[in-house]
Amino acid sequence: MLSIVRLNRIPLLFILITVLFLTAVGCGSAAKETPPAASQQAATESAPPKSEAARTIKHAMGEETIQGTPKRVVILTNEGTEALLTVGVKPVGAVQSWVGDPWYDHIKAEMQGVTVLGEETQPNIELIAGLKPDLIIGNKVRHEKIYEQLKKLAPTVFAQDLAGDWKINFKLYAEAVNKKEEGEKALAAFDKRVSDVKAKLGAKAATQVSVVRFSAGDVRIYQKQTFSGVLFNQLGIARPASQDKDQFVEKLTKERIPDMDGDVLFYFLNETPGKNDAAKIAEEWMTDPLFKNLKVAKTNNAHKVNEVVWNLAGGYKAANLLLDEISKYFEIK
Repeated sequence: MLSIVRLNRIPLLFILITVLFLTAVGCGSAAKETPPAASQQAATESAPPKSEAARTIKHAMGEETIQGTPKRVVILTNEGTEALLTVGVKPVGAVQSWVGDPWYDHIKAEMQGVTVLGEETQPNIELIAGLKPDLIIGNKVRHEKIYEQLKKLAPTVFAQDLAGDWKINFKLYAEAVNKKEEGEKALAAFDKRVSDVKAKLGAKAATQVSVVRFSAGDVRIYQKQTFSGVLFNQLGIARPASQDKDQFVEKLTKERIPDMDGDVLFYFLNETPGKNDAAKIAEEWMTDPLFKNLKVAKTNNAHKVNEVVWNLAGGYKAANLLLDEISKYFEIK
């Protein structure tokens, strides 16, 4: 009888041991598993911040991958310098302004300590290399021949053109330095200013505005794809037939002086440093009988303006200054 009882207990004991073993294994597995919330937190902590993630920028020379927000930016165009300053980025190096020693008056306060890299048409590659940049921004028109050299130094992004709407390049630069949101806010503020001025112009927008540049080498009329032309077009301001074209500039001979006419003429001088050749050319042309027969001459409505603002700087800050001057002429407050 005793042996029968012991035999009956053996299966029960085996079952009990088996259950305890499986329970222990299950608890051990559960202990090794990371709870979903903890796993998600760990993944979040190990991933780079959104601002530091790699970005692919499409530009004039193809595509460029940029990691996070660049800290040491080199800029090789005048209008690009204004774009960077506008979105809060001070470059470590920049090409010198076309006029100034070495910066335009309207940006020099913000450019203290920035390394001068030579002229826009011929930046100094050795100086660029010495700055150890993490991003280089240039322009295909100016710098295509040195693109491969620059790309070996740092990620390099090129804009396509210099003529035309400056906002296209501005957006590219803002994206490249990871300041897209700041760039959009700046453009929205500028467009609002333009809309406000346009609304107040009313019938004055029918005034035909002529823009002319005098230099020692040639005399040009400036059309719709120039810096000032883009703004006049955005404001809806009329242009003379000779300048109401989707082109950049045209060089004139004296026989074509009538193409300079309008209701108002804004002209600027492209002077060689240390000389006044352009001033002599302007005087020669503006005392010509053909010029004296123009409407702007008879009404004394030819006005000399600052070439930096109207033509050379070509960026966000200059666009605001140009809008100021246009508003002042048309008495828009």
